[in-house]
This record gives sequence, C-alpha cells and structure tokens, in this order.
Amino acid sequence: MRTTQPIIVITGATSGLGQLAAIELAKRGAHLVLTARSEERAETTRNKIREIAPSAKINFFFGDLSLLCDVKRIGLEIAAAYPRIDVLLNNAGLHAFEQRVTSEGFAEMIAVNYLAPWLLTHTLHSSLIRAGHARVVNVASEASRNHGKLVLPNDLTDTAPFTARGSSSIYGKTKLLNIMFNGELACQWDGTGIRVNALNPGFNVTGLGRELWFASVLEHILTFLHIGDPRRGANIMTRLAVESEYSEVSGGYFNVGSGASITPVYPGGDAGMQNKLWKVTTQLLEQRGLLK
Repeated sequence: MRTTQPIIVITGATSGLGQLAAIELAKRGAHLVLTARSEERAETTRNKIREIAPSAKINFFFGDLSLLCDVKRIGLEIAAAYPRIDVLLNNAGLHAFEQRVTSEGFAEMIAVNYLAPWLLTHTLHSSLIRAGHARVVNVASEASRNHGKLVLPNDLTDTAPFTARGSSSIYGKTKLLNIMFNGELACQWDGTGIRVNALNPGFNVTGLGRELWFASVLEHILTFLHIGDPRRGANIMTRLAVESEYSEVSGGYFNVGSGASITPVYPGGDAGMQNKLWKVTTQLLEQRGLLK
C-alpha cells in the first residue's frame, strides 16, 4: 500500500497524548495507522481527527496491547498492509494502582508499557527498514527516576501484588525499561537508517490516575489552573516523529518543552545493562514463541 504521505503508526491514540499527537500529525498530512481495543473509541477518534483534518487517511487495527499474542498479530497485520512505515510512535501505556496479571501470566503494566512496544517494534522492523529513513519514537518518562531497584530478568516476570502507594516505583521501572530499550535499539539498528529516540512528555492531566476515585475532580482543578497542559507532551512527540531537528539523531532521550537532551537516571544510560535487558527480553519472548 504505497502513498506519498508519511505512514505513521501510533499506539494508544484513542485518548490522551496519543490522540492529540495523531490530530497534529494528520494536520501535517500523515497517513495514520492507529491501534485500538474498542471500535467505538476508534470511531470517536476518527471523527475528532476529521473535524480538524477532513481529508486525513486513518486506518485502525484492533487488539489488546496487554496480550502479547495480540501485539504480535497486530504487528503482522500492519506489516502486511504497509510494507513501508515511516514512523512508529510507541505511546500506549498505563499506570495501574493494583497488580493485575494478564491471561498470559505477565504483570499488566510490564506487558503494556514495556513488552508490547518491544515486540511491536521488532515485528515492524522490515517495514521500517524499507522506508529508508524511518523513525521510532518511544514515550518514556522522568518517573523513571523513581524505579526502586532493577533486577533482571526477574522484574520482567514479577507478578507480586502492590498497593496504590507502591505502584509508582513499578510504573517508574517500566519507564526506565523504555529508556534502556530505546538506547539498545538505537545500537542494534545503527546503520539501518532508522532513527530511534525517547521522550519525557512531562506531567499531563489527560488520563491522570484514571483508576483513582478522585481523578476526574483533580483533572478539572488542574485544567482550571492551567497545570499539566497535554498539548506540550503531544508537541515533543510530534517533533521527534517528523521535524528535521531530530532527523539525524538516534539513541537520545529528550524533554518536553525545550526538547533538550536528558541524561537518564542509572542504569538507564548504561550500555552494559541496556544490552543485558535486550538479551533477557529476547530470551523471554523466544520462550513464548513470539519471535521468529
């Protein structure tokens, strides 16, 4: 399926920052390839985008990103439909306030925030290569600085219960894993023409703690006070995806607002630990029959 428009794949685009980034990229003429769990939310998103960019091309692929078998299937379906992909924006993520274990036996936050983007990126490798100068953009976070202690490979399969208070370090750990994956992916794909970069979207009220009973009240207060404007987070995502200032950079981690480079917390930038994470993740997914 060839088009002169850049083909941009975005996960988590039916709400929050992903939806705002999708709207902005549609305004710039992108052909959007979006993932969704709900057909209803997908249609709502399609309508929102077309209100602003009436001629936008938008295609949805459906599945549950907490299930790696779905991630693999979606990736294969997208790769078959789009032999060339210009940008992959790994945006989908969640902050769970209690432990939930998927039917595949993984902690939901680890599955959605880390294993899903790892596997989807791997599955779309050939399509990204064919674009010539593709980009992979990974949404990380400075929440990574509150990651507790990283223990590999145990953290990838840990399903121990946690409280709402204890959830922050687990979420932070998944964002640390995103940063480490980003750095190693840039090394693994060096020389392919694919640029790989991560970002900190900052504090955003969109979807803020949506599992907490007071989330909607807090969101209204913060919005009234003009705190946590999600457009800032969507802006750095868009810049990394398409703007020329990042066209020759790979392996970076950039901040909301200024777009300046961030030095990740240890072991986020440690090459040895990045490589170890890559190896144990590869082994885990191979054991599950998810890699060729």
